Amino acid sequence: MTGNGSSFEHLVLAEEDGVRIDTLLGRLERLPSRSAAARLIEEGHVTVDGVPVAKNYVVKEGERISVIVPPSPSSDLVPEYIPLDIRYEDGDLIVLSKPEDMVVHPAHGNWSGTLVHALLAHAQDLGTAQGSDRPGIVHRLDKDTSGLMMVAKNDRTQIALQEAIKIRAIDRRYVALVHGYIAPDDGIIDAPLARDPRDRLRMHVSDSSSAKQAVTTFRVLERFMAGARDDGYTLVECKLYTGRTHQIRVHMAYIDHPVVGDQLYGARRPKADRGLTRQFLHSYHLEFDHPATGEHLSFDEPLPEDLDSLLRELEPDSMGRTEAGQGVLAALEQARG
Repeated sequence: MTGNGSSFEHLVLAEEDGVRIDTLLGRLERLPSRSAAARLIEEGHVTVDGVPVAKNYVVKEGERISVIVPPSPSSDLVPEYIPLDIRYEDGDLIVLSKPEDMVVHPAHGNWSGTLVHALLAHAQDLGTAQGSDRPGIVHRLDKDTSGLMMVAKNDRTQIALQEAIKIRAIDRRYVALVHGYIAPDDGIIDAPLARDPRDRLRMHVSDSSSAKQAVTTFRVLERFMAGARDDGYTLVECKLYTGRTHQIRVHMAYIDHPVVGDQLYGARRPKADRGLTRQFLHSYHLEFDHPATGEHLSFDEPLPEDLDSLLRELEPDSMGRTEAGQGVLAALEQARG
């Protein structure tokens, strides 16, 4: 739903008979969510056999749905002078720390204030191999996930870094606080992910043909005792071997240890979430070989204040750090300087 707008038609199939139109459209790849479909219907951009309908209209087999997607307000990206927290920069790439509550690139509902807008104001040249609406972007972090990211200043670097991710030549590690007590000190979650057909904003573990391989490994860093309002917590380091949407959040929820504060996949228990309203997930480590010079680059990013404060709050309930935890948390402290 970007650029100069678009339109498409959908013929209602037998298995779709009796489904609400906003639900049906929200399941399609052409629209990002049910709520986006509902807005288009309310704005009069959706017809059934040429007749406008309400969002609760129930479709029938054989009906033809026509959808007009109007141009987005960001068809021409305008640079915005938003401060960037840059850790490294040269003529080919940037390594920066993305704050929580910042969207990486424009999308429906977020047409301004994104990392892309800030990058356009900072750099004259950015890679366009991902498309003109995603200049410089090599990989993404969720809006409420903080930490290290790579940005490419030219197509050559952008393609090289994306290929390096595909062959697992880039070491990306995250720190996450999850609900519950994880007994083993390490583990691997190998569970394919697909878009949830009931809610297009969510991903889920699936054995459908559309599901893509997703592999996450984790190491326990520290465990915390259960209290009256919670079932305890475990601090883990997660390493990505694939880069699927919401991968760590979905995988941890899948093994019944959702990320603390996760409003989409978590238990949504404010007291157990300790008042945190965004997921406790931070991209703390990034390590790779520079695609142009071959120089080995390694970065560690300390926890932002809200996450660090929550860990300090939990200190009295600590059951001790693992050997891995001692190393990772020492690295985070050293990065803080």
